[in-house]
Amino acid sequence: MNRIGYTVLYVCLGLVALFQIFPIVWLFLFSLKDNREIFSGSPFALPTELKWENYAKVWEGGIGVYFFNSVWITGLAIILTVLLASMATFAITRMHWKWSGFVLGLFMVGLMIPIHSALIPLFSMFLNVNLIDHPLSIVITYTAYNLPITMMILLGFYYTLPREIEEAAIIDGSSIHRLFFQIILPMTIPIMSTTVIINMIYNWNEFVFVNTFISSDKYKTLTVGIQNFIGQYMTDWGAIGATLIISVLPILLAFIFFSNKVVEGISSSAVKG
Repeated sequence: MNRIGYTVLYVCLGLVALFQIFPIVWLFLFSLKDNREIFSGSPFALPTELKWENYAKVWEGGIGVYFFNSVWITGLAIILTVLLASMATFAITRMHWKWSGFVLGLFMVGLMIPIHSALIPLFSMFLNVNLIDHPLSIVITYTAYNLPITMMILLGFYYTLPREIEEAAIIDGSSIHRLFFQIILPMTIPIMSTTVIINMIYNWNEFVFVNTFISSDKYKTLTVGIQNFIGQYMTDWGAIGATLIISVLPILLAFIFFSNKVVEGISSSAVKG
């Protein structure tokens, strides 16, 4: 492709990028306006005075609780998911036992189970063990539902790991636990970063499970708790815009700083070598 072709390509990609970024920029400017500016001026006009108090208003109004819940529930579920998926993938791909293929198939069946078909059974199970309206029910559900996709991403990478490293460690007297935690697990950090980001995006944006299992405001995450603020500040559209910006900011930052890690991790697990 000649220079003119590359120039046209980059111009087209730049226009697409601007088209995709514009709604976020518009929402940010919207969050810095008051009702008078929003309804009397042009929807695309810059705010005449930056209303940063909109952010302070919604944060002091309780959105900080929802934000904190999203952070620790998402973080705990990610740790459990990645650790359990790594251990299961290691056992299936690096250890020889009779039912490894069957167990892998059972995990992969989880990819075909729709979320909505599991709501009633999960609700009944958590009700019987007194975990309804408890954040542990959300952590368990996130971990279980994310295990199949996490293992699927890890599988290709684990198959490419040289067995000579394991054999050398065993000859040196390493136990299976030390082999996994001190040798294999550090080697999988590139692909683990990919699974962490994918899990973060899913857990942070998840709505159905939290809305079904959690009723107390003190345990709600940001995606569900934001409904309260939309009702509470129904006449204050600037505050609603500030709430929406706070909810999308962590995911936006994750895409900006770590999107290349996703591509690198997936490509490294797909290439034999």
